[in-house]
Amino acid sequence: MTLYETIFARRSVRQYDEALPDAAALPEIQGYLDNVGQLPGQSARFEIVGRDRLKGGFAPYAILAYAAESEAACVNIGYTLQGIDLWLQSQGLGSVWCGMATPLEKSPEYRILLGFGQTSVPPRKGEDDFKRKDVSEISNEDNAVARAARLAPSAVNLQPWLLTFSDRQVEAKVNVRGIGRVLPGRLWLFDMGIVLKHIELTLTHEGKVVKELAINGSGKSLSVSARY
Repeated sequence: MTLYETIFARRSVRQYDEALPDAAALPEIQGYLDNVGQLPGQSARFEIVGRDRLKGGFAPYAILAYAAESEAACVNIGYTLQGIDLWLQSQGLGSVWCGMATPLEKSPEYRILLGFGQTSVPPRKGEDDFKRKDVSEISNEDNAVARAARLAPSAVNLQPWLLTFSDRQVEAKVNVRGIGRVLPGRLWLFDMGIVLKHIELTLTHEGKVVKELAINGSGKSLSVSARY
């Protein structure tokens, strides 16, 4: 499957097989991490570790994300790791965002991790397998981009974004309500990067040339946008 096709099949996998990925696959995955595209001006670093180097988490391996502390850095990690999440699942592996697990070796630049490993949990069959808000609750238009954005994973499935379509631009603004107000703000930032990756992949799938990906504003006034 392509990364775009995987949007409609991915799931947050929490059950893993005892069998580990082939040892030869780990350098391939690390090579993918070392060359993955990031947002302009950003340079997160990614490291593969085993479960024995983690506190919490249930996947046999994890990809740790490191970057300097900033809102833009967290958005970039969300954007970049979501592409990695989709790529892993397109290769037949399971993966899951782990906001509560942490590495045993502390680093001030550690931000979040993505767990992964072999799984027998099947992929989803399509949009109807997802439990998400209606498109009308997250977008001013119902189109392919909004439907792919709707399926983006987010902390406690809050989908904290509101999409607006204008002349050759898609913008997603932070839209946090209810329980989302008491969640650590950094989680919203990862979510905004995640949804931006789904927006970009869909625009590209539709044959559009994405000319600019941007992070605008800050805090609860933050938004991400794709111009094409």
